[in-house]
Amino acid sequence: MKIPQTQVLSDDQALQLLKLAELKGWQIHYAPEKHQLLIENVAGWLAKLYLPWTQAWLPEGRFGLAEDVHYCITMVRAGQAAVGYFHQGILLDHKVFRAYMVRQKQGKSQFKYLKTKGKSRAGSRIRLEETLLFFKEINERLQVYAKQYPLNFWGLGCAKTMWPLLFDAAAPPPFSSKSAELIELPYPFSKASFEELQELELRLTQFHLLLSPLGEPLMQIQQVSNTEEDDSW
Repeated sequence: MKIPQTQVLSDDQALQLLKLAELKGWQIHYAPEKHQLLIENVAGWLAKLYLPWTQAWLPEGRFGLAEDVHYCITMVRAGQAAVGYFHQGILLDHKVFRAYMVRQKQGKSQFKYLKTKGKSRAGSRIRLEETLLFFKEINERLQVYAKQYPLNFWGLGCAKTMWPLLFDAAAPPPFSSKSAELIELPYPFSKASFEELQELELRLTQFHLLLSPLGEPLMQIQQVSNTEEDDSW
């Protein structure tokens, strides 16, 4: 599990990047909805630095270790979802949800067929009921986390086609699609499983650097020599 086309930086390398940007007079913008720094010059963007969720972007233009950070991750695929509560980067609680949502022959979710006459069939009705219950139960779990913990971030990995099902469920999530605390996960995942939540335990505490074609020849950031980083997971 890795943000496509990125390299992992150490804390020292990330600091070196900021110093280089300041030395060159490049602009640094912080995007809270992505917890990301955008570095650009007059010609265009040079780099995007994804900050660890355990680091805060400070008013003085520096990142620093967050003293007490709580966040929740929600990963949703058609028929399976995983949610987890993290404190200081450590996964402390999780739950996996499963539902009969996928049409066996076509391999597509029933909610994509809501406006077809096929929804009157018994199997289709069952899949639709399972779909609605699936998102309701996910949100009920998120509400439990919201009541128990002081959440700083809500991480969401979910296809935009399923957002209406999540946000308009019988039990709504404890955040809106416009919430400042909501961050869309940049990490690709395949199963929305507990194992993938465990992988995020590491990834969310790392700096990830994405260079543009314009930025590659301008930046001299030595990639961390760590065989684990090259693992495709």
